[in-house]
Amino acid sequence: MTTRLLAVFELNLPNVLTMLRILLVPVLVVALLNETANGDLLAAIVFALASLTDAMDGYLARTRNAITTFGKLMDPIADKLLIIAALVALVSLDRLAAWVAMVIIAREVAVTMTRMHATQQGVVIASNWWGKAKTIVQVAAIFFLIVVGDPSPLWVDGLVYPAVAITIASGVDYFFGLRRVLREAEAGRQGSAARRV
Repeated sequence: MTTRLLAVFELNLPNVLTMLRILLVPVLVVALLNETANGDLLAAIVFALASLTDAMDGYLARTRNAITTFGKLMDPIADKLLIIAALVALVSLDRLAAWVAMVIIAREVAVTMTRMHATQQGVVIASNWWGKAKTIVQVAAIFFLIVVGDPSPLWVDGLVYPAVAITIASGVDYFFGLRRVLREAEAGRQGSAARRV
């Protein structure tokens, strides 16, 4: 059992960063919900650090040719855990409307589940600029919601609502892209079968 786990988890810098991001999630939640004097500052630092590992691990995996099965599986899960935990904590502190969190969480869960199912069928949808823009705006909105506290100024709302809009748009773009790729994959399979006959 231990050997199998070690085979899945290859010890390299991108995978260590992914694990660090997962381990920072409960620290972020405790820092936010504890409401100590410096809790918001600590939460902001933890969230910024975790978000930085998100930007770094994929880049390092690609440039160092260190892409692993563990990384492909756990990197998106770590990203979603970080965002979802922060959103739920902010809702519980009344810093964010529950419907905003639900829209973002629903999109993240739906895309993650669909992506995992598609990957099992050998279909991979690469991240595009919609996905990158969505991540940047979500991270910025959450970071400033943590930093400014309650009540949030109007300019922070000016980040939150575009984050919702881009989240929805990127989800729609993802599902249309997935449909197109699945259609092309099916056409390729049918073409291969016809050539064999």
